[in-house]
Amino acid sequence: MSITWTRISRRTATVLATALLAVFVPAESRAAAAPDPQSRLQRDADALRNDGVTGVSVRLETPHGVRTVRSGVGDLRTGQPVATDGYLRIGSTTKTFVAVVVLQLAGEGRLSLDDTVDAWLPGLVRGHGNDGREVTLRQLLQHTSGLPDYIGDVVPELSAAGYRANRWTTYTSRQRVALAMRHRPSFAPGAGWAYSNTNYVLLGLVIKAVTGQSWEHEVRARILRPLRLTHTLAPGNRPFLPGPHARNYQQFEPDGPLADTTVAYLPFDADADGSLISTAADTDRFFTALLQGRLLAPAQLAEMQRTVEIPADRGFPQGTRDGLGLDWTPLSCGGGYWGHSGDGFGYLVWPATTADGRSTVTVSLHSRPGDESSATRQLHDVTALVDHALCAAR
Repeated sequence: MSITWTRISRRTATVLATALLAVFVPAESRAAAAPDPQSRLQRDADALRNDGVTGVSVRLETPHGVRTVRSGVGDLRTGQPVATDGYLRIGSTTKTFVAVVVLQLAGEGRLSLDDTVDAWLPGLVRGHGNDGREVTLRQLLQHTSGLPDYIGDVVPELSAAGYRANRWTTYTSRQRVALAMRHRPSFAPGAGWAYSNTNYVLLGLVIKAVTGQSWEHEVRARILRPLRLTHTLAPGNRPFLPGPHARNYQQFEPDGPLADTTVAYLPFDADADGSLISTAADTDRFFTALLQGRLLAPAQLAEMQRTVEIPADRGFPQGTRDGLGLDWTPLSCGGGYWGHSGDGFGYLVWPATTADGRSTVTVSLHSRPGDESSATRQLHDVTALVDHALCAAR
């Protein structure tokens, strides 16, 4: 999920422009008009740099090979370029990894998606109209639980000074849930759709209740090791990115200065809703394996891809639908792609994979603007880049 900086980070869904409009080009002139794929990829990355993003990196993998492009700089102080396949905070893309573990456990018969939260975490979800006896694991996975988001409670001051003052503060998962329980639910369980990071904090706790091991342990054992994703890690409360990496910058107010936010904001960068660190290559490999059926049995992958409509006023591209930790977005050339974006202070990661898993692209932005219009423009250009890249790969 992404953010606008007039609101709390990760509290709302990505703010995007409306659906991409296809530009009509006569059939006989399309070949002459279309640039080669590498040039188009670079041009789209440069457009994001021109939108004000300090550093952009793109990795596209298709049956024809791997293409990478970079634009801007990875360090404003030194002017060094964006690191080639550097480490990235992937934010809420973490949720797809957690969802895979839950669905594997369902396939093994160790839990049911129709289990209530209370069956595994008795008494934890209570207060102000929230009731874990009425919320199912499926509703957590698909953001139809109605449970309130804890994020606003751990960002007491949305500013550079607030970031620096609070970035070292740590919370347990149960403390995050307790913060959320101070608020009333958005709707009755199953009666609507609203993105809430609390859902995945709870799923991390459910994984521990079922297996006796932390969600991080299960992600490593079930996903990272089998796929040899050696550059993907769960850092917990360790706030630093390993090298190489680009630096991340957040503008906290319109026309304000950029603050270096490379160090994690531990209040929301350290749990099952958004703490993983990875690289574009590892992220591409994960989504390829997932869509090609190498992580889930057919029945569980089908459950993951059973989607609900995301309301039009939530800022997603028109037609985007939400599965279980996996979103589907239409392409202008027909069909669509699967993925799950992630963001935090100063960064945005947008992975996208075709339905057959044959083509995948990960776009990384290393700064975020302080005004909604710039955020909307940048995110529109991210989705345009993805659309161009995956349509050209057909």
